[in-house]
Amino acid sequence: MTGQVKKQTLRIGLLFLAGVLAVTFVGFGGELSAQPQEESGSVGIEGTVPGNPPTTAPTITVPKTGQTFSSVPISVSGLCQSGLLVEVFKNNVFSGAVDCVGGSYSVQIDLFVGKNDLIARHYDALDQAGPDSNVVSVTFSDGQKFGGPRISLFSAYAKRGALPGSSLTWPLTLSGGQAPYAVSVDWGDKSTPDLISQPTAGDFSISHIYKQAGVYKVTIKASDANGVSAYLQVVGVGNGPIKQSKEEPTATVSVDKSLPLVFWIIVGLAVPVLIVSFWLGKKHQLQEIRDRLHRGERPLE
Repeated sequence: MTGQVKKQTLRIGLLFLAGVLAVTFVGFGGELSAQPQEESGSVGIEGTVPGNPPTTAPTITVPKTGQTFSSVPISVSGLCQSGLLVEVFKNNVFSGAVDCVGGSYSVQIDLFVGKNDLIARHYDALDQAGPDSNVVSVTFSDGQKFGGPRISLFSAYAKRGALPGSSLTWPLTLSGGQAPYAVSVDWGDKSTPDLISQPTAGDFSISHIYKQAGVYKVTIKASDANGVSAYLQVVGVGNGPIKQSKEEPTATVSVDKSLPLVFWIIVGLAVPVLIVSFWLGKKHQLQEIRDRLHRGERPLE
């Protein structure tokens, strides 16, 4: 009788577990068959759904209205919304840009001779502008004795990017000053700054190849034959995921992700049921022995 109970209990537990596994794998097979198969030559479609433009404005806390400067560049800084680009304008002309990090920004800009009304503005990844910051009015007087307009450096782009290993080209415009010009470009990636000779004013381009993905502060300086300089700070981007320089080891649990989560849940439930089945069988076996001893019968082997 005892052997029969053991066999019966084991049979019940195994049948239950087999049923659970069969149901799970049937569902797993159905899940696999429902997944679309990847075909050679298939075409993927990507799109960008425009969101709302930024609703907050950065602030300009440095410099203060009424300050007078005799040299450039000057630092413009304040508070901003992290993750957005901050562009600074002087008399409504783009003058420099930097990414907002940690809720603040600081950018080096050039000034026009005379009065400069400074504002800052947020821009998102779709180049949508937010509202203007407070206006800060400052004055620049360099005491220049040379005739003609002062040298100026402009760009239509505050931020440009390219894949690492590909050439990033940046259009610029030089005006004023006395030709020829010397242009230096620090690309922000610790590479040797580029030195360019520009014989005349007008449009020209600079280019660079970033070796790694990242966001870089690009500083451009142009000097004319009289030694007068103009400045422009912009943001260069090596597109792609940014690699961490150091990776801390972490403890991980390896799970076969090819199986559905429901499989592991059901298996987790089946094991306790199997244990309980054996326990009940053992309990029934002991009760049977007690009953036979009480009746004065010899327990069966």
